[in-house]
Amino acid sequence: MHVDRTGQTAVIFTSFRSGADADGYESAAAAMDALAMVQPGYRGVESTRGADGMGITISYWSDDTAAIAWRDHPDHSAIRERGRAIWYDRYSVTVAHVTRGYGWTRP
Repeated sequence: MHVDRTGQTAVIFTSFRSGADADGYESAAAAMDALAMVQPGYRGVESTRGADGMGITISYWSDDTAAIAWRDHPDHSAIRERGRAIWYDRYSVTVAHVTRGYGWTRP
């Protein structure tokens, strides 16, 4: 099912895992997912990770203000620092405004 994201802010997080502390990572990721869901302006998330450790997570927000508030949330900031210290070899963040979208589903 396609969700229309037009007008939303997309935060595209591309990461490369270090392979360290997989259990700690999974626990932190679940906690961040739960926390993000209750933030004002949260509109959803899509995420995937390959066997090579590369992951792409796209979180959707009502606007830039909501996305920045999530970036600056103290719990999110603390987990980001743990990620830099333990879980990631590198990552990048791209923020975009969704101007259109479409989907297709096999009948």
